[in-house]
Amino acid sequence: MASWSWSGWKWGGAGAETVGTQSSVPATALVEDTANIGPDGALQLSAVWACIERRATTIASLPFFVYQTDSKGMRTLARQDRLYVLLHDSPNSRMTPMEFWRAMVMNHDLRGNAYARIDRDQKGEAIAMWPMPADQVDTIVLPDGSIVYKYTLDNNVAILSSENVLHLKNLGNGTTGFSKLEFMRATVDENAKAQTSASKLFGNGGKPTGVLMVDKTLTEPQRKQIKDSFAGLAIGSTSRLAVLEASMKYQQISMSAEDQQLLETRKFGVEEVCRWFDVPPILVHHSGTTTWGTGIEQIVNGFHTLTIRPMLVNIEQALRKRVMTSKQRAMFTAEFNHDALLRGNITARFDVYAKAVQNGLKTRNECRQLENDPPMADGNVLTAQTNLAPLNKLGQVAGGSNADSQSTVAQ
Repeated sequence: MASWSWSGWKWGGAGAETVGTQSSVPATALVEDTANIGPDGALQLSAVWACIERRATTIASLPFFVYQTDSKGMRTLARQDRLYVLLHDSPNSRMTPMEFWRAMVMNHDLRGNAYARIDRDQKGEAIAMWPMPADQVDTIVLPDGSIVYKYTLDNNVAILSSENVLHLKNLGNGTTGFSKLEFMRATVDENAKAQTSASKLFGNGGKPTGVLMVDKTLTEPQRKQIKDSFAGLAIGSTSRLAVLEASMKYQQISMSAEDQQLLETRKFGVEEVCRWFDVPPILVHHSGTTTWGTGIEQIVNGFHTLTIRPMLVNIEQALRKRVMTSKQRAMFTAEFNHDALLRGNITARFDVYAKAVQNGLKTRNECRQLENDPPMADGNVLTAQTNLAPLNKLGQVAGGSNADSQSTVAQ
């Protein structure tokens, strides 16, 4: 039986893990001579910007809660703890949570890795997190297998231990994430070239909209006079009437098959970019797919389940492993409020509340708290419907109090 050794056999390309600086770019190019336009160029493509913004804004808009767990497994919001303030209110002195997580998700989606420097107090507890641009950070594996991070800022270089860096990784080898922008270089280059061609086509250097035909040879002054006359007509109101003299004929030029194919290429390019970022095209306002109101609720639910939730789990696990101390991990649980995804759909939200209250899963005051409503008297009692009560219990229910005639108290 063959024996494999990690020291003698290595994966190739970005999937390889070696001692030293890790690579997140592909070793070979699928399409040769593709331009590397970088994040600045890629974000000038509307589809790339829209996908990044949709993912980052959706994730960053969710509240981050920290719960303290007692010996019986009951959880309560740890509002007074420093960890709650850090994750829910203020990651650092300069940024709101929304700004912090949008920056992190943007780096994650473009470069496959998002980094944040962690400031700790004397107890080792995190007191601030500062995003570091992915292009300025190198992940280095030391000979003993430990990891450090090299952060370059202007002419200064800082070496940070793994305990002081929050590292979010995209698909990769587990040590570092693959740079999505590098792997999708051919797609980005194709879209950039299509946009350049479209700009030339519809810009000043594009094709004429029509041809004016005459049955005789014109002198240079006559040509200039006719051009000036029709140029003024084009600049003026579209309702103006063109009067052609001396048997002149005007023939409008329609878009050629090649030009129409360019538009189809641009539409397909949007779908390609959306596929890379796992965003339904309708969510970036792509008109070539289903319209709002036609199955959009299922599309949004699928986006939340298959795209957003895995990213939330990735962030939650990274925070627990790299930000929280061992003592905090034993006492606290930190997680996004996934239910906040329903905030924009009041019908679905209240339907969930009704089912939770009617089946004894939540009290009325718990649901009111989620809506920022004040508690009500007797609202902390778990209740359940009795329409499925056994027949021999119906008399007991009917003879009870008014509250019991509508519901039974859960034991």
